[in-house]
Amino acid sequence: MSTMQRRPARTEGPSADQIDAVLRASRALVGIAAASIAAVDDNVTVPQWRVLVMVDTRGPLNLAAMAAGLDVNPSNASRICDRLIKAGWLDRRESPTDRRNITLSLTAAGRRLVTNVVRHRRRAITQVLRDMAPNDREPLATAFDQFAAAAGEPACDAVTLIWPGGW
Repeated sequence: MSTMQRRPARTEGPSADQIDAVLRASRALVGIAAASIAAVDDNVTVPQWRVLVMVDTRGPLNLAAMAAGLDVNPSNASRICDRLIKAGWLDRRESPTDRRNITLSLTAAGRRLVTNVVRHRRRAITQVLRDMAPNDREPLATAFDQFAAAAGEPACDAVTLIWPGGW
């Protein structure tokens, strides 16, 4: 990487006002996220939703990748996935290349659930953005995109909208 392509050093930490603004926005986003899950299926827990979103955005995953993505131990990830399998939203199959490894993927019902929750969430976010001044929307989108990238979230496509915690 050439000198001109390097990112500038980030020596200054965020201010208390910046942190408070992001916390306030996160409360609004968590409210939208919780309402969107409850409106579609109130039996889905937040950790279960995170699993569904991870599989939806990253494709089929093994249990180790799932546990790492959730930042939990494999036995906790396994219990969450077992509940999702029992509910019919997640499918578990042996890997064709290594039978000791399992692959977790969304079922058709799981994909419908994710699609419906995201559709509800997009409507709620659209309404909030409509209530903002038009000139403020693009800088907000840019800032959120940079925030998500810094948090390690994969880029969103036109179908999936998630926040760094995967809601």
